[in-house]
Amino acid sequence: MIVRPSENWFRLLFVWHGSVLQSIIPQLIFMAIVSSLAVLTQGRIFGQKIPLNTAPFTLFGLALAIFLAFRNNASYQRFNEARHLWGDLLISARALTSQMLCYVPERADKLHIAQTLIALVYALKHELRGTDPAQDLVRLLSRDQVELLLNKSYKPIAILNDIRRELAKTGQRAEIGQTALWMLDAQINKLGNAVGGCERIASTPIPFSYNVLLHRTVYTYCVMLPFGLVDSTEFFTPLLCVFISYTLIALEAIASEVAEPFSLAPNALALDAISRNIERSILELCGHPIPDPVAPVRRYQLT
Repeated sequence: MIVRPSENWFRLLFVWHGSVLQSIIPQLIFMAIVSSLAVLTQGRIFGQKIPLNTAPFTLFGLALAIFLAFRNNASYQRFNEARHLWGDLLISARALTSQMLCYVPERADKLHIAQTLIALVYALKHELRGTDPAQDLVRLLSRDQVELLLNKSYKPIAILNDIRRELAKTGQRAEIGQTALWMLDAQINKLGNAVGGCERIASTPIPFSYNVLLHRTVYTYCVMLPFGLVDSTEFFTPLLCVFISYTLIALEAIASEVAEPFSLAPNALALDAISRNIERSILELCGHPIPDPVAPVRRYQLT
């Protein structure tokens, strides 16, 4: 995720890192070549004049803009839901830790459960990104727990089940009341809902047919545009077509990037930073030293 201070209007024109421009330069070069050929041939292909003007492009461009807006809204809804789910994860983790510190009498058990809760957060992060969680699990859990977890397909749920089991054992020993146990279990259910919501987003992409249709439509429009403008704009055709193509192709690229909120793309959620923030919050509640927050890398980018 790009996190940077507000820039003035002039500097913002030249921002490079964090924009999608660097990823669509080949497409823009291709459009510049097509537009230049349209100017050199005066809108002809194999000697035949293509009978296009600006009227159909105006109507078609309006429909394309509406479709792009729908695609971007659908992508941002996924991003926004993912952001809310990780916010709920933070809130529930804090609440469970606070309730546990107040109602569970044994300090050793409380520290163990707190570390297991932190392991849950990191296990979820790695599951969503498809990375190896072993390094984070080893520093938080015992060797036996790690060996058991590495054989699990759904590690966050297995960890959540371990937390519930530990609290249930405490309740069975009558060390906490049933009301307090019910409150703790309610927070565990909220954690489970957040985990399930993240898994739903990660496992259910936007239907592929939408991507194909939008991709084909954008590029067809951009390739045909120079032949419709060449008679009226002449030598300015490449400049206008590249600028219009930049707008449309960049919107498609942004929609594709934002639709995967758990990826490592520059505009995806900063799961490393969020996970560290949850860890810091839990350890601070437990009265233990907290690690440093994740600092931006590569010029304002949080991972």
